[in-house]
Amino acid sequence: MAQTMRRGPLAALNLETINRVHDDRPHTKENALAAATVVFGIVAIVCAFFPSMHILGAWSGLAGVLVGLGGQMISATTLERFVLVIGLGGAAVGLFINMANGGLY
Repeated sequence: MAQTMRRGPLAALNLETINRVHDDRPHTKENALAAATVVFGIVAIVCAFFPSMHILGAWSGLAGVLVGLGGQMISATTLERFVLVIGLGGAAVGLFINMANGGLY
């Protein structure tokens, strides 16, 4: 029964629960692309603080931008798009800073 289901404070972080409310089917590929974009963005931002890690940061930023753009093309819900845009922004900023620190090679 729906009224007996308890929603905790971390329920909003579960993309799968919110997606099932939308169209009652799992979006595993879309969620994986969103998570990968966020991870690439975090790696790119962290590497931007260390100029000697510009190669890893630039490649992860480039991968995050490409994966995020692909994820935007197939995203199905607003929450997926929100997570993708946050990850894309981090990946792009990390890419630009790492390119300024030395580039891809």
